[in-house]
Amino acid sequence: MEEHIVKVISIEPVTHNVNKYSVERPEGYNFIPGQATEIAINKDSLKDERRPFTFTGLTGWDHLEFIIKSYNDHNGVTKALRLLKPGDELILHDVWGAINYKGPGVFIAGGAGVTPFVSILRNLKHDNKLEGNMLIFSNKTSNDIILNKELSGMLGNDFINILTRERNNNYLYGRIDEAFLKEQIHDYDQHFYVCGPDSFIENVNSILTKLGASPDSLVFEK
Repeated sequence: MEEHIVKVISIEPVTHNVNKYSVERPEGYNFIPGQATEIAINKDSLKDERRPFTFTGLTGWDHLEFIIKSYNDHNGVTKALRLLKPGDELILHDVWGAINYKGPGVFIAGGAGVTPFVSILRNLKHDNKLEGNMLIFSNKTSNDIILNKELSGMLGNDFINILTRERNNNYLYGRIDEAFLKEQIHDYDQHFYVCGPDSFIENVNSILTKLGASPDSLVFEK
C-alpha cells in the first residue's frame, strides 16, 4: 500500500467552511484529473483515520492541492484538518477514482461534490479544451458556492448555479429535479458527470436516464 508523509505548505479559506490545502507532492506521485486519495493527519491519535479527498490542482503543478469542506458540528477529520498549520504533516495513500474526463458534457455537482470537477475543468482550461462543457452546481446558499469567481470566469454562461435555501436574484432557486434538467439540458447524447451525496447522485442519474441519457454516458463514483 502506497504511503507518503508530506508537509502542509499553506491553508487558505475558500468559503466560510471550506479551505484550500497546498501540500508537498511526492516524487513520481501522479493522478488523473477527477481522481482522489485517502488522507490521514500524521498525529498518533489521527494517523489511522483515513478519509477520501479529491485532487483539485493541475496535473503539472509541483505541489498538490485539496479543497476540503470542514464539518465543525462533530469531532471528525475535517474539523481536525481545519486546525492544522503550515508545517504539519499529512499521510497520503494510493490514487484512485472513477471520475475521469471522457469528452464534452454536463457536470452536475451538489455542494462539495464539485471538487472532482475542479481539476478536470482547470486542466481543460489549461489545454484550451473547455468548449462544449457545462457545470450545474447546487448549493444551499450563495455563500456556499466553492470557487464561484474562478468557475464563472472559466465557464461564463455555461456555469449554472441553483440554491436550495436562499432566494437571490443572481441565481436560480430550487432543486435539481426533472423539470429543472428538462429546462437546462436539451441534448442527452453526451457525457454526464455527477458528484455529490449518494442520494443526490442516485436521484440525478435516475432523472437523466429517464430523460434519455444512456447509462453508459453517466460518469460517477460507484
